[in-house]
Amino acid sequence: MRRRDFMATMVTLAAGLAAPMAWAETFEVTLSEAEWRKRLGDQAYRVLREEATERPGSSRLDKETRAGTYFCAGCDLAAFSSETKYDSGTGWPSFWKPLPDAIGTRADGGLFGARTEVHCRRCGGHFGHVFEDGPAPTGLRYCMNGAALAFRAA
Repeated sequence: MRRRDFMATMVTLAAGLAAPMAWAETFEVTLSEAEWRKRLGDQAYRVLREEATERPGSSRLDKETRAGTYFCAGCDLAAFSSETKYDSGTGWPSFWKPLPDAIGTRADGGLFGARTEVHCRRCGGHFGHVFEDGPAPTGLRYCMNGAALAFRAA
């Protein structure tokens, strides 16, 4: 195999691994791609529907400190309370616990190894990932994309 062919194969393989996995679940809120694009801005669409990750430090929600609730930017389901938000130093809004019946999770075996993906349980929108390096009492860090969330102060 020539080097050029090998490199092309590796790039194609990497792109396939990085692509979002097909959902096997069904959700209460389902819209067409065109309807999601109309409802969401470009950044929110890429994060929620294509599982993109925003740049660290780019979301104003990372520094949000007011009391309130964080909602799914796709379907407006209450997902996290400000009472469980903390500064993880990662550049993304982080929480140690979601609200009851707000999220779903699934294994995400992408380029970065085995992780647990977090999504809205009602519309399937991608929020981010959960890691086991968070604070007490759960020891979990729900590392969320700010573009996937909307905040409303109490």
